[in-house]
Amino acid sequence: MPDEHPTHGGDAAISRRRMLYGTAAVGAATLLPAASAHAAPGRKRTVAVLGGGMSGLAAAQELVERGFDVTVFERKALGGKARSIPVEGTGKGGRKDLQGEHGFRFFPGFYRNVPDSMRRIPFPGNANGVHDNMFPLSSTRISRNGGRSDIIVPEFTAPDGGGLDLGLLTETLKGLMEQAAALPPDEIALFVNRFIVYATSSDERRLGQWEHVTWWDYVRAEGKSEDYRAIVARFLTRGLVAVKEKVASTRTVGAMGQAFLLSGIGLGADGGLARMLNAPTNEAWIDPWVRHLRDRGVRFEVGQTAEALEIASGRVQSVRLVDAAGRRRVHEADWFVSAMPVERARALLSPAVLALDPGLESLKDLHTEWMNGLQFFLRRTPDGIPQEVNFMDSPWQLTAVLQSRLWDRDIPGEYGDGNVADCLSLDISDWDTPGIVHGKPAKRCTPAQIAEEAWAQMKDHLEDTGRSVLPGDLVHSWFLDPAISWDRSAGRNANDEPLMVNTVGSWAKRPHPRTRIPNLFMAGDYVRTGVDLATMEGANESGRAAVNALLDAADSPAEPVRVWPLYQPPELDGLKELDARRFREGRPNLFDTM
Repeated sequence: MPDEHPTHGGDAAISRRRMLYGTAAVGAATLLPAASAHAAPGRKRTVAVLGGGMSGLAAAQELVERGFDVTVFERKALGGKARSIPVEGTGKGGRKDLQGEHGFRFFPGFYRNVPDSMRRIPFPGNANGVHDNMFPLSSTRISRNGGRSDIIVPEFTAPDGGGLDLGLLTETLKGLMEQAAALPPDEIALFVNRFIVYATSSDERRLGQWEHVTWWDYVRAEGKSEDYRAIVARFLTRGLVAVKEKVASTRTVGAMGQAFLLSGIGLGADGGLARMLNAPTNEAWIDPWVRHLRDRGVRFEVGQTAEALEIASGRVQSVRLVDAAGRRRVHEADWFVSAMPVERARALLSPAVLALDPGLESLKDLHTEWMNGLQFFLRRTPDGIPQEVNFMDSPWQLTAVLQSRLWDRDIPGEYGDGNVADCLSLDISDWDTPGIVHGKPAKRCTPAQIAEEAWAQMKDHLEDTGRSVLPGDLVHSWFLDPAISWDRSAGRNANDEPLMVNTVGSWAKRPHPRTRIPNLFMAGDYVRTGVDLATMEGANESGRAAVNALLDAADSPAEPVRVWPLYQPPELDGLKELDARRFREGRPNLFDTM
């Protein structure tokens, strides 16, 4: 395997950044008071991190390790969309509350930045910190309805090194052969061609052409068979990255598909194809992270919403904060990192802010979709459900994990009232397509209807052979992500925590980590990153990039933060160089001939 070299953000990277931001940013930097750019002797330079989700925690970790005085302000709960959500009042007899989730945590092997942060968070008994709380999935089941065989995507070698699982291999080949037989040969050839075209496309073409083409158009789904559209168009977008195939950027979907494939064969991967946590997210990761940062000196103020940035002398002087009771105060700092989701960051775009950086106006054009969790707490563990299942043909593009097959916990002994033996944790990725029970999209269903509909869509996949995998008496209770709230008068739901999605042309509208305001930096899953998708990895990478931009602006002698790019096979460099020339000449990719 070729050696991989993480980006260190050294002299070359700093020179590129300075060239990109241009004379406007350099000129604005001269407005900084001397006390901000160079702290008085004995005084640490202060940083206010606005947001305690993935990007904010990553930024705080890198800043405090480099000697900055860091305060994190969070309106809701530390950990953001990745956190566990205790179901209040469900713990009885000394047990902890049942654990809900915004959505279950899934760590593809191509994640490199998140695992690096995890290794540096101590955890009792773990040599590699909370990183050791991740473990590889033995397999992922892609479930079909209508009596069709499921597709099994395995880790062919068992985690304990036990060798190839022939039974799993047999089931995998059976499912793949059946799916292949369902597709006409010309459609299989078409998709293979589209993958080759993307893999051999230069960065110039990916940004200049594929960024502006929808995935639906790229894979030429119009007029193709229903199976082709279901597998190639819908599943690879709605099922994997929660975007719609007719608006999703080919640049983003193609990059994720390539990264998954390469990590599956061990290229550019920190671990196997996919990993999960061995406990609720807060126990396995978030709580140890917060404790570690507190021990290093980071202060956390939860329940504080960043309401406005106060501008003076061409820079941010302070942030105005408001708590749940409506009490307001201001907090001054030398540097500010906005690490809030895009819909929250927009609230900071006052005329004074936009006057200093008009480019931030484009944040208002970025698009969000819904991807939220629903947990079914079960009286017993059902048969026939593995660790992870993707219900490929479900209208709501459901994905689920069975917690007993993941957690090293005694669920009935440690959580709830003692009658909950398991949890089937779902992600609902499509909130706009009508369901099979009520004929309404999830956005128009009450919480009870959402639970009823999701259960029915799973049964539609799992019980088409007549087996009763999900009998009605299995359910003890259910819990819908509290970010979803039902408005009875409007007859629809609202979502307090949507997800930014990559639509065609959205790259140009996303901000750089360094703004034209000399002491304001942007982090969040919507900021421009190499992973180019709203994920934990993208959020973590953006926090690292924001810190590197801050170090540059502060003339800090500290070591820049490592940033791992997505792996690109060097074997394709020659074809990509050829493609770059063809793109500049206005010619198609060499393989784009079908």
